[in-house]
Amino acid sequence: MNLNPFWSMSTNTSRKQRADSEEQSGQGEQRASPARPPFGKKQLPAIPKNAAPITKPAPMAASAQSANGTHASYGPFYLEYSLLAEFTLVIKQKLPGIYVQPSYKSALMWFGVIFIRHGLYQDGVFKFTVYIPDNYPDGECPRVVFDIPVFNPLVDPVSGELDVRRAFTKWRRNHNHIWQVLMYARTVFYKINVMEPLNPEAAVLYEKDVQLFKSKVVDSVKLCNSHLFDQPKIDDPYAISFSPWNPAVHDEAKERMFTHKRRPEDHHKGVPVSGLSWVKPGSTQPFSKEDNPPQS
Repeated sequence: MNLNPFWSMSTNTSRKQRADSEEQSGQGEQRASPARPPFGKKQLPAIPKNAAPITKPAPMAASAQSANGTHASYGPFYLEYSLLAEFTLVIKQKLPGIYVQPSYKSALMWFGVIFIRHGLYQDGVFKFTVYIPDNYPDGECPRVVFDIPVFNPLVDPVSGELDVRRAFTKWRRNHNHIWQVLMYARTVFYKINVMEPLNPEAAVLYEKDVQLFKSKVVDSVKLCNSHLFDQPKIDDPYAISFSPWNPAVHDEAKERMFTHKRRPEDHHKGVPVSGLSWVKPGSTQPFSKEDNPPQS
């Protein structure tokens, strides 16, 4: 096909001029642009003066989490639910020789007493307090402190605290429960453990001089029983207290306990558990309570 020489020449010329202009423009842009940093490194522009640094906001999911791993908006309700569930388990377990009562002032403190019916500590009545961590059940194991230090290798002779961590080195949620701690507190008076004791004297005597150990245990039981009628150390209407036998008061209660019989149709039913809550009636605030505490 024949082409117009003028058109062919003008076309080639325009293409050459456009290519030359693009090359010159590219070279000019290269000369005007700053030098690039080495490969793999990035540089941020300088922060202007008097400019406040910009901080990255925390994720919503992380900021909404409380210490016990639950949402902050219902964390207190979850804690109360966990404690109510634990107390219900204690009731259902029917722990032999153990009575426990949650505090009126704080759901994280329970009052208890252990009755020892046989063995070295027979006839012993030991009052104690259970202290539950505020991030339960994701924290450490609850603490058990006896009102009067009992002569036992696993009980601190000064503070009266039981070595609970020996049995619960790591508190596992949904696996460990408070009723297990109570059973452990009872077991230490029937099975003596002298490994890594909190009371070295008791451990040495049990291994070297059992008779002297028994003598000190008898003295310890007598000491605890002699203070049985003392006022509770903690001012709480639900703290466990004992009073001397009064026939006018206690005979009727004793008779009712021994004569009470369940109806035949109730024999196959579960143990009835009455409701318990630390929420003030008519309120939705957790751990609230009535203005006038009940009289003990």
